[in-house]
Amino acid sequence: MADQKNLGDEGQEMTVTLTLDDDTQLECVVLTIFEAGEREYIALLPMEGADAEEGEVYLYRYSETEDGEPVLDNIEDDDEYEIVADAFDELLDSQEYDELIGEDELEDL
Repeated sequence: MADQKNLGDEGQEMTVTLTLDDDTQLECVVLTIFEAGEREYIALLPMEGADAEEGEVYLYRYSETEDGEPVLDNIEDDDEYEIVADAFDELLDSQEYDELIGEDELEDL
């Protein structure tokens, strides 16, 4: 299960503290919140540990309570996870493409 904290102001690095199955806590940077299918998901990058060194990204379902508090849920279904992982990969590919081709070059197209 995931606890969420510090999903705050735009322009600042947003972080989430995950509580893992063994009750250890792991601080993660929020990479993005994105849509796949008809749901929103969140991509997290651990700030410390082996997964951080390997660039491992954690994907969770993302929603908000009526009060606007973020809620993270595990993705239990393998098919759903594949859809989400593919959507995240496509998002990364489009961002890398945008970085490779500067805004000036896009305006010339």
